[in-house]
Amino acid sequence: MSNKKFILPCEEANHVCNKSQYKEASLWEKIKLNIHLLYCKACRQYSKNNAKLSALFKTNKTEVLAPKEKENLKSVFEKELEKHKEK
Repeated sequence: MSNKKFILPCEEANHVCNKSQYKEASLWEKIKLNIHLLYCKACRQYSKNNAKLSALFKTNKTEVLAPKEKENLKSVFEKELEKHKEK
């Protein structure tokens, strides 16, 4: 068997990591990801941060702005942006 079947580029490893978080990755993808994580420190850190972020969203109740509040915030932002464009 060729070693190229186990080689996973970092971009694809990050994609598989995301899929794995949502239980959408296949067993083979998970195996290749774990092999990749053994030798890639950057992807290990990405995976760790991704897991923390997913856990944070699961445990905390996130609140969103009401549409009217969002529009008010947008208009205030645009006014401030215009002030800085004039300078």
